[in-house]
Amino acid sequence: MFVPLAVSFQDGVLKIYTTNSIKMNNFRFHVVAEASKKAPLKIVTPKERPSAYFGKYVFNRAKMQKYLPENVFQQLSDVIDNGAHFNRAIADAVATGMKQWAQENGATHYTHWFQPLTEGTAEKHDAFVEFDGKGGMIEEFSGKLLIQQEADSSSFPNGGIRNTFEARGYSAWDPTSPVFIVDDTLCIPTIFISYTGEALDYKAPLLRSLHAVDVAATAVCQYFDTQIKKVHTNLGWEQEYFLVDEDLYHARPDLMLTGRTLMGHDAAKNQQMDDHYLGTIPERVQAYMKDLEIRALELGIPCKTRHNEVAPNQFELAPIFEECNLANDHNMLLMSLMKRVARKHGFRVLLHEKPFAGINGSGKHNNWSLSTDTGVLLHAPGKTAEDNLRFVVFLVETLMCVYRHNGLLKASIMSATNAHRLGANEAPPAIISSFLGKQLSDLLHHIEVADKDDLFTLNGKQGMMLDIPEIPELFLDNTDRNRTSPFAFTGNRFEFRAVGSEANCACALIVLNTAMAEALNDFKQRVDELIAKGEDKTSAIIDVLRKDIKTCKPIHFDGNGYSDEWVEEAKRRGLDCENSCPIVFDRYLDEQSIEMFESTGVMARNELVARNEVKWEMYTKKIQIEARVMGDLTMNHIIPVATHYQSQIAENVSHMFNIFERTEAEKLTCRNKKIIREIAERTQRIETGVEELINARKIANKITSERDKAIAYHDTVAPKMEEIRYQIDKLELIVSDELWTLPKYRELLFIR
Repeated sequence: MFVPLAVSFQDGVLKIYTTNSIKMNNFRFHVVAEASKKAPLKIVTPKERPSAYFGKYVFNRAKMQKYLPENVFQQLSDVIDNGAHFNRAIADAVATGMKQWAQENGATHYTHWFQPLTEGTAEKHDAFVEFDGKGGMIEEFSGKLLIQQEADSSSFPNGGIRNTFEARGYSAWDPTSPVFIVDDTLCIPTIFISYTGEALDYKAPLLRSLHAVDVAATAVCQYFDTQIKKVHTNLGWEQEYFLVDEDLYHARPDLMLTGRTLMGHDAAKNQQMDDHYLGTIPERVQAYMKDLEIRALELGIPCKTRHNEVAPNQFELAPIFEECNLANDHNMLLMSLMKRVARKHGFRVLLHEKPFAGINGSGKHNNWSLSTDTGVLLHAPGKTAEDNLRFVVFLVETLMCVYRHNGLLKASIMSATNAHRLGANEAPPAIISSFLGKQLSDLLHHIEVADKDDLFTLNGKQGMMLDIPEIPELFLDNTDRNRTSPFAFTGNRFEFRAVGSEANCACALIVLNTAMAEALNDFKQRVDELIAKGEDKTSAIIDVLRKDIKTCKPIHFDGNGYSDEWVEEAKRRGLDCENSCPIVFDRYLDEQSIEMFESTGVMARNELVARNEVKWEMYTKKIQIEARVMGDLTMNHIIPVATHYQSQIAENVSHMFNIFERTEAEKLTCRNKKIIREIAERTQRIETGVEELINARKIANKITSERDKAIAYHDTVAPKMEEIRYQIDKLELIVSDELWTLPKYRELLFIR
């Protein structure tokens, strides 16, 4: 027996549905029975497992093989798997196969989907139509349209590389990231470059950095295994986010326009009970998560984990590890998908790193590792001493790259939004260090001081038996976890915890990959020099390792990154302790940074200069918008409400004197008079603060240098906003709740 919930009639076939297979009006149904004139009613096996619809709207390897000629499929596979040069002669055949598949899935348009320097994605949709020369139209999609498209490069942030009157730019297909369908549009992942060849996006330099790591790491791997021909960079991101009810979101102009609450007093209860973390997922949120996961899986995003995060209304989604470029594309796609699906469930997604003061912000932990076709390079213990030596080489050179460029790595994750999160409420501090754990720390010390013949003894996971007979033996990892470490080794990967929740992962990974490539190139050069002088290969590797272990010691810290003592210790070690966002961006233009990017072929000097101009400009604009919104809310919401309440109390005081004797009235109105005075004093401070805020903006806006303007906004505008907020949050506790126009934290933070 089944309960029919919906029916449809398509192509002469009557289909009867029940839950969980196809989607109609936001519900998912199974086709459980179908009938036609040619066939009697028959039961259809439902397909509800994720594996049945994973990649449904992705032109993946299986669909390539089905829709492309065999020789074209083989050539395209060689491009994707081995980095072979793409032969434009096969472009038309690839485009024809893509179009056929896309149209069979309801697509009528195509777009080049790229990632400009806005932290989001961009797309321009074109229909599969051309004139047929006979007064009609035909559906067409050529290889030329697949490979490249023109976009207005001057309309996207470019840092001065292009003038307003020099508009031409190009998006170019990235064959290594499969095309996909969203609604009625075939989306083609692309890079975005200027007419003169400079990268204007995140994907182009990311691809270059991945190539640089591949070349450098493969060369080092040849010391240990000559069969290794390619090294892949892997990424597993963890996307944290907040959900708020849509109606409450629309009642908060600051949330709508800036992504965060510019004012708001702490709720009496927030996260202090630790009861939200990994707690039971609220029913409405569970429905949203299910819908999101189905949509994501259909687009090939391998969602794996979902749970409540620490702060109320905060949640996390994490996928299975993927190749870095594809993983980054999937994260950008998911962030867009999250927002669309949330609206259908009456929510709004907040990806701002710190939408609410006083509770945890949201990050996007980037779990980064390297692997070959034989295994993970950062995995220990190995099967042989040689495997363990290789592991230590890649471990130490990762530490070297983080040590040499710790300031640049901080600059890669710094932004006007993430600056609110770093160092507060369990977020890692704004000082880059690396946690290894006791076993690996002891191992590196041992290598530094021990004989070369007795170096590499690594223990695997050790067993721990509990004194509860029903509980099986647990296996302990060879490292603990350190939540205060921005860059921690967590078993077979490093976890870059400082990346912000709304950031494009590529920004941090471009720096990390490039720095790693530089470190490996330098390591190999020094080892080869020793070998050329007649030293044994293993001995040469260990000699260089020992020097690097000593060199990178300052970046290694296993303690509490939140402590004041660590700040002083980090300064003593020579680590970058700057916390002014605009000044931190200077690290991109340090000569050693420019040399690193140029020597690896990732970015040229003029591209770095332009990107910094964009970073400073974006920082200024975000603070500028926040300041304008705060001024508007203050003068049009807060002060009118506060003075209205003040008038009500004053009227009450007046009535009290009309009713009671003066002496008694004085006693009875004492509290109300204090409230009247406090409101008057705080509103005066707020009005003065807004005037000072406006003047600070006016002065900063006259500065022509983007860097100096950003510094002025950081030093003079942003602090004024904090002063105003303090007074507003105090007023919120005084003014009658029924008059306060903005939803409070206690309403925003608890989904009903």
